[in-house]
Amino acid sequence: MKIVDISEFYSPTGGGVRNYVDQKFKAAARHRHSLTVIAPGTRNLVETREGGKLVWVEAPQLPFDRNYRMFWHARDVWKILDDEAPDVVEGSSPWRGGWIVAQWQGPAVKMLFMHADPVAVYPQTLLAGLMSPSTIDRLFGWYWSYLRRLNASFDGCVVSGSWLAARFSNYGLRNLHVVPFGVETAWFGPGLRDTALRATMLEKCGLDPGAALLVNIGRHHPEKRVTVAIDAVSKAQRSRSVGLYLIGDGFIHGSIQTKAARVPHVHVAGWVNDRAMLARMIASADALLHCSSAETFGFVVAEALCCGTPVIVPQAGGAGELAAPEYAQTYPPGDSDSAAQAILDLLGRNRTSLSIAALEAGRQRIGDIEGHFERLFAVYEQAVQKKRTGLTANSELDAMARESV
Repeated sequence: MKIVDISEFYSPTGGGVRNYVDQKFKAAARHRHSLTVIAPGTRNLVETREGGKLVWVEAPQLPFDRNYRMFWHARDVWKILDDEAPDVVEGSSPWRGGWIVAQWQGPAVKMLFMHADPVAVYPQTLLAGLMSPSTIDRLFGWYWSYLRRLNASFDGCVVSGSWLAARFSNYGLRNLHVVPFGVETAWFGPGLRDTALRATMLEKCGLDPGAALLVNIGRHHPEKRVTVAIDAVSKAQRSRSVGLYLIGDGFIHGSIQTKAARVPHVHVAGWVNDRAMLARMIASADALLHCSSAETFGFVVAEALCCGTPVIVPQAGGAGELAAPEYAQTYPPGDSDSAAQAILDLLGRNRTSLSIAALEAGRQRIGDIEGHFERLFAVYEQAVQKKRTGLTANSELDAMARESV
């Protein structure tokens, strides 16, 4: 099967999309599929990859985030699609990339992959505290109308969780396929917990090993609500000694650094590109403090559970869906007072019991990334077969009609 992925948010500087696409290349090779990824770049260039190739299309930079670019001339992408003649073309965003796929006139199966809930990522993040999520959803009815029209141009829509499928279905999207994400479980485990590393991380926070260590990981983007984490820890510090170790980077990194500098015992580590070190850091923390309510799956939450690390998460999105009372504390999204109380409540519980429950949840609820790709490719293969069967049936009907004339 030949798959082309129009990957609008693939960036050479890293991030979750790049990590996912790199894993997809390897999975395509294992399953003997051919994968071509088309991404906006600084110039036109083709890179050979295991399992296929990466095709860069020259495109302008996004003004609000220098790590990303936006497809500009649709015909440049359409020409590549025509030349590739794929069995499946995937639009991995509802924005410019998704529109380009929807408007392409080729015969391939078209699949829309909704990696995010845009209303939750942007309006519900930026307008939080001003109005309720349901009010924001109604205010952005025009966007849901656009998404329904876009969805109608595709043969199917892939989402990562049942909760997101239900949400999209409520707003009129059809042909939804739930394909849960997974994590590289081989990288994450409780045996990675390192008391020396924990002490070093606390030292960076200006604390001794007797303090509690929380870790927050993710892009420094408004949707991640890192400022809520900082505020919550600042309030929790009134009751006990807590350090916050921030791992991440992004276009609001500067403002995160400025805010963190005003709160004691908060260390901004920047991005950690060493996957093995990142896994050790997650396992060595006393808990993961996560504040984004716009996650579709919650990769870092899943990775923490696989390490046996308890979590403190919002009561929303993919992160909230992964939480359970046995190993987590939850709080209303964006509420730093409630988040501070959740921190104190969790740190007041037995860490060993929490860790055992978290690890069991990781084993029972979190699949391996390989399982995700197996299911994704199966969905694509079924869609291709269905379309071919339909085309064959239509051709036979046309032939019968011509014979009857």
